[in-house]
Amino acid sequence: MSESAASIFASRWRTRFTLVLLCFGATFVMYIDRVNISVAIIPMADIYGWDVATQGMILSSFYVGYMLMQIGGGRLADRYGGKVVLGAGVLLWSFFTLITPPAAALGLTVLIIARVCMGLGEAVTLPSIFSMISRWFPKEERSKAIAFSVSGISFGTMIGLAITPYIVLYMGWEWCFYLFAVVGVIWFIFWQPLISTDPNKHPRISANELSYINENVAVNATDGPQDTPPITHFLKNKAMWAITVAHFCSAWTLYVILSWLPKYVNEGLGVTFALIGIVSIMPHVVSIISLNVFGNIADRMIRSGMDVTFVRKFMQCTSFGGLALCLIGITFVDAVWSAMTLLCLGKVFNSMNVGGYNSNHMDIGPRHAGTLMGITNTAGTIPGIVGVYISGLILQITGSWDYVFLTAAGVTLFGMVFYLLFASGEKQFD
Repeated sequence: MSESAASIFASRWRTRFTLVLLCFGATFVMYIDRVNISVAIIPMADIYGWDVATQGMILSSFYVGYMLMQIGGGRLADRYGGKVVLGAGVLLWSFFTLITPPAAALGLTVLIIARVCMGLGEAVTLPSIFSMISRWFPKEERSKAIAFSVSGISFGTMIGLAITPYIVLYMGWEWCFYLFAVVGVIWFIFWQPLISTDPNKHPRISANELSYINENVAVNATDGPQDTPPITHFLKNKAMWAITVAHFCSAWTLYVILSWLPKYVNEGLGVTFALIGIVSIMPHVVSIISLNVFGNIADRMIRSGMDVTFVRKFMQCTSFGGLALCLIGITFVDAVWSAMTLLCLGKVFNSMNVGGYNSNHMDIGPRHAGTLMGITNTAGTIPGIVGVYISGLILQITGSWDYVFLTAAGVTLFGMVFYLLFASGEKQFD
């Protein structure tokens, strides 16, 4: 890059772009550390003699810790700032990723405790990110900021699924935990000096950008810690319940596929172990692209003057309806590429939720976005425990993947109807 090109790039780059880039990095690290066990559990089960139900219990135990700290993480981020809370969370879950192999060697109970503690660390990620974006981005930029941040989920899943089988084959399953833990430490080294919770306290932000943020963003952290109403205050609101139910229903499919996709590809579709990662990443590649496309579309719709409530309902209900049809369609095909095409199309529809319930938190309560995300993500974590475990039981009892996908489709359609009836894009909480 020439000196003039570099100076032009520097003049156009905004400090809030750095924030969203590192938020992307946080979700990337979160998911490579989360999905590696979905592949590694195949050889681990052979070594330790775990049946399918036990594997489901191990996979779902992570979500116990993840659920327990959601609301606490959101309240801490809203009160004291997302920078400290997210940084501490990444270091915590990286440590428990690192000790997963010795924990497994010490026994099932120790491994489950380590997975629960890892979940506690990861729990603060999305509430912290939502809290910070509500302070750095105006309403008409939030969908694409969230879209890029959470597309790290798909990118991390994709990279984790792609390289974990090779690490397992050539270095041993333990190394997918050791190597991925180091990535979190590297991220933290960049996070600390480059980010501040409050735009007004960032040492390198330009005067123009700071003026733009202060004029267009309703949430300001300069007054110090903010008091948060009790959780019951939020739970009395119908629009809040619409987001909560949508989050639960969306997460059911996400976590079931995240946890069981490698096994489905391996055993349900007959793909060899070495190729599991390559085949499994396809839906996540699609998701990275479609998330950012739909995030931009939602923001453009709002910027053009469309009613925010209409935009949220249109994006979310189209997302749920299309995803349900794809899940049902999978039960009618047996070929690898037919099934994966439907899963990819399902990911396209699912990505529309970035302009639906995902951004809706900041519409109804911008000052409490971290807490609201913590509440809804608590509900959204239940499928990680119940859905993943039930799917394992369904497989063990029936031996059929069709019932797993049909159950997910039914949950998705319920979420569509509930959100259509009760969602709102209007501010509900001061």
